[in-house]
Amino acid sequence: MYVSRFVGVSVAGSEPEEGAPAPDRLIAGDPKFRTWNVEEADGGLYAGIWEATPGKWRIEYDEWEFCHILSGVSIVAEEAGEAHTLKAGDSFVLRPGFKGTWEVVETTRKEYVIRV
Repeated sequence: MYVSRFVGVSVAGSEPEEGAPAPDRLIAGDPKFRTWNVEEADGGLYAGIWEATPGKWRIEYDEWEFCHILSGVSIVAEEAGEAHTLKAGDSFVLRPGFKGTWEVVETTRKEYVIRV
């Protein structure tokens, strides 16, 4: 039996998981998340599309994440450093140990790859 090694990253034909920041991390607004996981591989590798509505919350990363912004505007600020305004076309990596805030200014959609 043939098993394809190609996985397209798309929201078509799949239902998202819905969520929100943990209440103790919420700073402002009432942000809601939608996540379409298209890959969950052994060893802690995840890929898909994530979307969030406006709001602001604290973030802490134990994992490595590559992100590519598809639409919207967000500001990711390091706890003791710079704030980065992100918009469609921007790509970045959040490394383990990153602490700061994520603020969605305009509903934001991103592609992601996470390595735990």
